[in-house]
Amino acid sequence: MASVPPDPHSEPDDSSADELPTRGPRGIQSVEVGGQLLRVLGRTGRRMALKDLAGAAGMTAAKAHPYLVSFGKLGLVEQDAVSGHYGLGPLAMQLGLISLQQVDPVRLAIAELPGLAQRLGHTVSAAVWGDGAPVIIRIEEGPQPVYVAMRHGSTASVRHTATGKVFAAFGPRAQIEAALAAEGHGGALDLPAFAAELASVRLHQLSEVRDELVPGVSALATPVFDGFGRLVLCLAAIGPSATLQTGPRSALAHMLVDAGRTLSERLGAPVSR
Repeated sequence: MASVPPDPHSEPDDSSADELPTRGPRGIQSVEVGGQLLRVLGRTGRRMALKDLAGAAGMTAAKAHPYLVSFGKLGLVEQDAVSGHYGLGPLAMQLGLISLQQVDPVRLAIAELPGLAQRLGHTVSAAVWGDGAPVIIRIEEGPQPVYVAMRHGSTASVRHTATGKVFAAFGPRAQIEAALAAEGHGGALDLPAFAAELASVRLHQLSEVRDELVPGVSALATPVFDGFGRLVLCLAAIGPSATLQTGPRSALAHMLVDAGRTLSERLGAPVSR
């Protein structure tokens, strides 16, 4: 008997694989399969033709279509009436906004610091913008303690610390100019050397200082953004200059930048890797 091609308007058949294997929490496999379509739409950020969307999710158009029909009924997906392309729907947008409101970047960062300190092998810190300057909100000592005058609630120099340079690179110009002036570095943003340094921070998502503020101590720092693309905090690694690897290609830099990007993703920021 000739085989009958699948009906693209039929509902997904979950009879043969509706649950995950018994190891670990049980789940509905068909939900996870269909969820790949939502992942693709969220990752690309644009409407897509059925064939392209299905291919990016690793399935055929005939398999993807029923999922999209169901997602459309829920408001997770919507189809453009003219092009027929699919994009995220109003419910997906509502869920995204609610998620952004519920996430606390400081809480997430503080929870990550102990593990980050162990992975990097150095003391790490998290800082936010306070009253006119970056403020250290948490310090987690690594296997190699570093003895510097830094504690919870202390401020960081915008001109001479890795943390401060992250805020200088991504913060509002007027705010940074005022902070630099308060430090006695008015007009520093227009200095060619400092401007080039901040341009490098933006390019690599990484700032560094070596023996700049405290002899024998170096640091790396990376930004963390929220779902609106705003800088919300800064992660930094601090250690002895003899052992702390600097430079955007160092293993330490890669791990720190990856930690910042992972937090940014959890806060809803679009991140390219």
